[in-house]
Amino acid sequence: MKFLDQAKVHVRSGDGGAGCVSFRREKFIEFGGPDGGDGGRGGDVVAACVDGLNTLIDFRYQQHFKAKTGGHGMGKNRAGGRGADAVLKVPVGTQIFVEDEEEPIVDLTEVGQRVVICRGGNGGFGNAHFTSSTNRAPRRANPGQAGEERTLTLRLKLIADAGLIGLPNAGKSTFLSRVTAAKPKVADYPFTTLYPGLGVVNLDGREFVLADIPGLIEGAHEGRGLGDRFLGHVERCRVLLHLIDATGEHAGKAYKTVRAELEAYGGGLESKTEVVALSKADAVDAEYLKKQRERLMRAIRSAGPQTQEKPEKPLLLSAVNGDGVKEALRALQRQIDAKRVEAEATQERPAWRP
Repeated sequence: MKFLDQAKVHVRSGDGGAGCVSFRREKFIEFGGPDGGDGGRGGDVVAACVDGLNTLIDFRYQQHFKAKTGGHGMGKNRAGGRGADAVLKVPVGTQIFVEDEEEPIVDLTEVGQRVVICRGGNGGFGNAHFTSSTNRAPRRANPGQAGEERTLTLRLKLIADAGLIGLPNAGKSTFLSRVTAAKPKVADYPFTTLYPGLGVVNLDGREFVLADIPGLIEGAHEGRGLGDRFLGHVERCRVLLHLIDATGEHAGKAYKTVRAELEAYGGGLESKTEVVALSKADAVDAEYLKKQRERLMRAIRSAGPQTQEKPEKPLLLSAVNGDGVKEALRALQRQIDAKRVEAEATQERPAWRP
């Protein structure tokens, strides 16, 4: 299934049903009077956050959603039925924008959330509604109100506990395939990963979600390479695992390149806690690995996250033979736990009531 994280749809809520003009015509009833019922309300357009989805691929094949019109009123004071809703089922982490607007109208982050995007029109009144002391036989009824119509942009930002970042061909996909059951494409050339991937890490009886983000190059915020479009998925991650290729020319420069792109993108990425590791440690000799580690340590001190007071030494790992992988995962788990405790402490608790 192809990964799709952005889609444009056209939605319209249902019109309200028309009211009815009707009079009682029964034997032996001299003054029957009006008995026209009201029209039913039109259906709403609802966005529902559901489990089991991780892409917006469904909206590639259907872009128009229209709720049903409310039923018309009928005689004998029978009101029209309410129109059926049009439900947009979206994955967790979906933001919904009105066309040409920068701020989302809703951000769906929990399964079960339901938000009305367009409200259906009200049903019209039947002639029974207009009966008064001076008008005993009204012959008027209201038409139903028209529904609302909008063009929406859906953007998906994956929600993961940790995110993998780094230059192309830094070993991110290999690492993901090593620690999770995910099967990303792995090859010995840059830009193997074209779409973000997700995997669940099982470590010491506990689990957390790991996201693989396509590689960044210098100038990605200007559209070079794959651009910085996929960095939106990193915004949801609690912690970042920054992989640096140990076989590269200069580990410090590679680190600074990615940090510069994070700062250019903004969105709070530059201040996220990160765990830095030198990947492909088995492919170089000990002397060159030590030199790369020293370069990387100097770069972390000068260009690392401002919230990280004392940066730890870069980890060494090899996703091919498994060396250092468990240590990197445990470092991620510690940071994730610390972020969860911090989030719970800052969360406002409801006031106590007897």
